[in-house]
Amino acid sequence: MSLGLFLAITYVLCVGFDLLFPEHAMYRAWAPLLPGFEWLSWQGFLIGLAESFAYGWYVALVFAPLFNVFARRWTR
Repeated sequence: MSLGLFLAITYVLCVGFDLLFPEHAMYRAWAPLLPGFEWLSWQGFLIGLAESFAYGWYVALVFAPLFNVFARRWTR
């Protein structure tokens, strides 16, 4: 859950950065990574927020067990 929250908060901060400094906007990089994301719409913002949170869960669910397996093997 913490990785999901971290990515969601990071997403919100990045959107805020893009609104404050449009000449350095990063939203073009998000479009391929966040399906359904549209710049400057509430629907696009909420989809991006939900997908960022979900990606955090996905990464945690895949890589935490793998880390535990490999860590157990190396400590034997």
